[in-house]
Amino acid sequence: MEIKDPIHGPMEVNSSETNILDSAVCQRLRQIKQLGFAEYSFPGAVHNRYIHSLGVMHLAGQAFDNIFRNFRFSSPAARARLKQVTRLGALLHDIGHGPLSHTTEEVMPPLKELDVKAYAHKKTPEDPGRRADHEDYTIKFLTDSALTKVLRLNFPDFEPMHIACLVDSTLRSTDDFFSDRGLNFRPILSQIVSSELDCDRMDYLERDAYFCGTNYGKVELNWLLGNLTWHDLGGDVHLALDRRAIYTFDDFLISRHHMYLMVYFHHKSIVYEEMLMRYLSSKDCTYRLPSRIEEYTRCTDYSLYEHLASVENKWAKRIAERRPYRMLFEIHAVSASERPKDMARSLEAEGIDVIWASSQTRLSKYHTAGPDEYARAIFVVDRSDPMLKPMAIEQVTGIFQKYEETRHIDRLYVAPDRYEDARKLITERRL
Repeated sequence: MEIKDPIHGPMEVNSSETNILDSAVCQRLRQIKQLGFAEYSFPGAVHNRYIHSLGVMHLAGQAFDNIFRNFRFSSPAARARLKQVTRLGALLHDIGHGPLSHTTEEVMPPLKELDVKAYAHKKTPEDPGRRADHEDYTIKFLTDSALTKVLRLNFPDFEPMHIACLVDSTLRSTDDFFSDRGLNFRPILSQIVSSELDCDRMDYLERDAYFCGTNYGKVELNWLLGNLTWHDLGGDVHLALDRRAIYTFDDFLISRHHMYLMVYFHHKSIVYEEMLMRYLSSKDCTYRLPSRIEEYTRCTDYSLYEHLASVENKWAKRIAERRPYRMLFEIHAVSASERPKDMARSLEAEGIDVIWASSQTRLSKYHTAGPDEYARAIFVVDRSDPMLKPMAIEQVTGIFQKYEETRHIDRLYVAPDRYEDARKLITERRL
């Protein structure tokens, strides 16, 4: 089957993949917007996680073909199964995402109630008392749900657990599925799905920029994909990039950084998320995400909006009726500031309710990660000069050091009917 996509053009999907797409778990993603509340800032941003997931699968297939264009696997079947499991890992990486935004993780159940049996294979045991997140639901869907049976029926050459191993790098593989010709391909296949240079980011940057009508997320995807390759590090195969594409990699990181600052952290999106958090954490909140995985399939953006419109909580009503608090103050800085806190305290002392939202982003945490992250290192090679030794990517580019600092965006919001009072107060007191 061929799917027409405004970002990548025609995307081929085989019959077995189509059966996965037709499952209730995947179809649910049609009702989960990719950017949550962003449509109130960018009206075109109504695309969903279903088409994003298709795009990631498409790019993952392209990445695999480019990386291994000259590599001889032990057999065509070995190559086909590794490519297929990578495409499925890319397609299904987001199936556990909650409604509207990450904010709804506030009302997810304790992990022990989700009963993710696959976590028995974790390298480090999970805390069963912690609250579950969308990644836990993803692994549950893959390994212990109706989708698990569909996957086994359509892809008998591997187990759903092998897909889960690409989505969650902390899961232990219980066999040698990812090995071929004495090499372990799990590191690079995981990196195609999730890393500093993964297909998830490649798709959402281009797609979000397109539907938001911005230029921040546009990158030279074809050049980036065409220069992906592999590097053998002691028998573990890692993702590598040809040296000639290093500036495109820099642009890729900067584009993502700017998308966070200008789109994902837009002040309207942030205030809706903050109001949703106030509702979800209020005593009279009756919205909870279920631990039973088949019930979770019915939890969508639309069901949450219906719930918000049905309750009397003031924050739920403001979201349902599109009556957000108005931004009063905004400051961008490279270090935390006490000024917003002082302003909020002064306003609240005068009886003015304030939402103080603080957003932080950093170009990357990749180069400052712990020793375990070296298992996911990305390398730079020079295919035109094999005498040059492959190097870790942070040793080749200075981008990580140039953008070392964390960007802080602090905002204060007040009810529209108190905006003038608040404005007058901070002006008169020179807060």
